[in-house]
Amino acid sequence: MRVLHVDSGREFRGGQNQVRLLARELAREPGVEQRLVTRRGSELARRATAEGVTVREIPWALGLDPRAWWRLVVEALAWPPDLIHAHNSHAVTIAVWACRFLDYASTAPRLVATRRVVFPVGRRSALRHADAVVAISDAVRATLLAAGFPSGEVKVVPSGVDPDEVRRAAAEPLDVRTTLGLPARAPIAANVAQLDPSKDQRTLIRAARAARANRPDLHWVIAGDGPERHALVAEVRRLDLSDRVHLIGHASQPDALLRESDVVVMSSRAEGLGTVVLQALALGKPVVSTAGGGLSEIVPPRWVVPVGDADALAQRVIEALEHPAPVPLPQRYTASAMAAGVLAVYRSLV
Repeated sequence: MRVLHVDSGREFRGGQNQVRLLARELAREPGVEQRLVTRRGSELARRATAEGVTVREIPWALGLDPRAWWRLVVEALAWPPDLIHAHNSHAVTIAVWACRFLDYASTAPRLVATRRVVFPVGRRSALRHADAVVAISDAVRATLLAAGFPSGEVKVVPSGVDPDEVRRAAAEPLDVRTTLGLPARAPIAANVAQLDPSKDQRTLIRAARAARANRPDLHWVIAGDGPERHALVAEVRRLDLSDRVHLIGHASQPDALLRESDVVVMSSRAEGLGTVVLQALALGKPVVSTAGGGLSEIVPPRWVVPVGDADALAQRVIEALEHPAPVPLPQRYTASAMAAGVLAVYRSLV
């Protein structure tokens, strides 16, 4: 079986890490050949190459770059795959265009697309041309079925992490308390996510205000960057929480930050699944989250609160801090299980 992975690789976030893990795990499967087409000079290309994956780096400046489409066609003609697996939205569109061209050459492969978000799917979405869609959670699958996708074409394969890899990365020194000038034993509630409206850190900040009366020693660390940064900084100042809520920007060592925290908090309104939660579970950390998207599929009900409910979020964080009850990472959320699930989808098509 030949598989040609496609990802625009614009950023290295959770989705790109899933592509890396999938390609790495599939490389151990007998009879599976694979290549990865991605942006030239991207972090995904660098990491996948370092792990022995055959990578084709191509010009891909725009989301729907015609050069990317043509280079994908050339690669598929030179190395005819049984499957093209498109891993993000731009890659899906590029792959659909390529498959249409390849169909004229009588070499059209089957098309698999991964869907990682719970946002609605438009009627003209390129995703509708895939032979199978891999949804990373039941919540993602539900949005696809609501949009009219045939149930037989949507397969749930949860994202996964490599627990040993997470623990090794977490062992790197960080010492966030010293960096922020906090007491050595100051309790920390950590949020690692992009700063955009769907992650709803505004509710997290309001939760910090609600928790201040009962736990004035609790510090909230928000790691990430994005379009909401300036608004969130202003909200922290408006609520006079600058000494308790710390926006530290992009986290170069997110696993180490999770390890040094006491509670991991996700305030998302819409989350496909939440690999940060999987990393926290792999590190034995208690997690409190909203019920946004697929989060409630991996966080025990006791620690899940309604979306946007800052008071409930604050109460659960304090409870988790005072009575920590970490949940072991289930096997189905490991990288090996994820790869096995995706391989089963491939085999159903080839």
